[in-house]
Amino acid sequence: MKIIENPSKELDAIFWDFDGVLLNSNVIRDGGFSDVLKEFPKDQVEQLLDFHQKNGGLSRYVKFRYFFEEIRGEAISEVEIQQWAAKFSIIMLELLTDKDLQIKETLQYVSRYYESIPMFIVSGSDQTELRKLCQAHGIDHMFRRIHGSPQPKKQWVKEILLEEKLNAEKCVLVGDSINDYDAAIVNGLEFMGYNNFNAESLSTILLNINNKR
Repeated sequence: MKIIENPSKELDAIFWDFDGVLLNSNVIRDGGFSDVLKEFPKDQVEQLLDFHQKNGGLSRYVKFRYFFEEIRGEAISEVEIQQWAAKFSIIMLELLTDKDLQIKETLQYVSRYYESIPMFIVSGSDQTELRKLCQAHGIDHMFRRIHGSPQPKKQWVKEILLEEKLNAEKCVLVGDSINDYDAAIVNGLEFMGYNNFNAESLSTILLNINNKR
């Protein structure tokens, strides 16, 4: 497996997932679903959490629809999905601005190279919320573009490659879920799994993030 020592010389761009890769936010997001859905039966919420944890890169819009349609067997409108997502976002914006949640290793790597190689965030998190969080953490200036849901991650990667005229074979997506891997592979990018054993086992390339590999 190839190890990238100097990305500015060997790559066209790096795509980053957000939750679990740049911010230690996964546990808080778990709690957010539990809080928003607290009026519903505990076993149903636990089913949703299981689905959420197995599909880290999917948007909350997909997850709320799954909860109502698949777990509860109820029809739900797009407007109602938006309302549940907005409730979830209020909680996230309150809890996720804590700078102690920053993953220093990856953010230091981004800080070291962002001026010499384009960096992009592609996340399953709500785009408006995502951009506000990046501003609150003082990291938004290091990324050329910051994109999130409701548009799927794999579609954002495709659009960025085309619009920025990047060679997919010389780009890598760093993520912590199977959905990140899928978004990379379907678009012809290399993939580096991070902060999750299952994702790490799917890596096709390694960035020398901690200067130890």
